[in-house]
Amino acid sequence: MFIPCYVDLVYPEVGVSVVRVLRRLGVEVTYPEGQTCCGQPAFNSGFFEEARTVARHFLDVFESEECDYVVCPSGSCATMASHYYPLVFEGLAGERARSEALGARVREFSDFLVNVLGVRELGARHAGKAVFHCGCHQRRELGVLEEPRELLRDVEGLDLLEWRNEELCCGFGGTFSVKMPDVSTAMADEKIRALEESGADTLISGDSSCLMHLEGRLQRTGPATRVYHLAQILDTEDGEVV
Repeated sequence: MFIPCYVDLVYPEVGVSVVRVLRRLGVEVTYPEGQTCCGQPAFNSGFFEEARTVARHFLDVFESEECDYVVCPSGSCATMASHYYPLVFEGLAGERARSEALGARVREFSDFLVNVLGVRELGARHAGKAVFHCGCHQRRELGVLEEPRELLRDVEGLDLLEWRNEELCCGFGGTFSVKMPDVSTAMADEKIRALEESGADTLISGDSSCLMHLEGRLQRTGPATRVYHLAQILDTEDGEVV
């Protein structure tokens, strides 16, 4: 398990749900306690040497694990480790090769369930009308678009709706939301307007960072919308998120 910072520090229940789902499917799960941030905030801010330091630690930690795959409940952080590490180590042949070898084993959660395990139906039940927000990295870098929707369509009682301009960014963008808060807020409000128009009472995503941003704005603007990570919906018991 590769657990992003936002899951570890803000939404630990998401990590618990991921483990529960994988164990029910017969997957042996380990959590390397030495893991830290993947380095994406530093990389996106142009601090490449600092990003390399964090990435080296990531390689050391996960290379030491005897595992077939590194599963991450975040398209954003999975993209950093699988796609951007070779750029971080550009010109450093040995470390670039290490990053490419490890990156080939890094899989986003829904991608792992559908394309590695061949699972689509997990016996989950959750009543509601929902829309799914696909984070930008998962959409544009990983191309994992249909996998989470396939999983959600098989959740008993869940009506998965389409919504306007679903492909638009939520406005978080990591450090972007700090550097350009007004633009970030306006982008979140645009997503929330589309959410309200859809008639959904539940917002689901595979990225806790996007959910944190949108949930925070929802709490300030008033709409009563339930906000869950995909793993929480798939981990439901008797229709209730645990």
